Amino acid sequence: MSVWIAIGVTAVGCYAVKLLGLLVPAGALERPLVRRLAALLPVALLAALTAQQTFADGQRLVLDARAAGVAAAAVALLLRAPFLLVVAAAVVVTAGVRAMGG
Repeated sequence: MSVWIAIGVTAVGCYAVKLLGLLVPAGALERPLVRRLAALLPVALLAALTAQQTFADGQRLVLDARAAGVAAAAVALLLRAPFLLVVAAAVVVTAGVRAMGG
């Protein structure tokens, strides 16, 4: 039963956050600082999530095949490769490192 309570509380919380967003005055959203934060915050959150998923295993810092794949993707990005080629480079390098090292 406690799972359903958690689901209900989460649903009400999501609705409340959505409602609060609709109640914000339009003038507050037009400020330059708010616009800049709205543009940069998703990128920062995605970068943090990627770093956490790549370099962490619970409470430990881990450098494994995933790190090699991210490095390969970074090199491909620096060379201005198309997005699919960046992803393919990361996948191939990650798979190669895992095949060689286990």
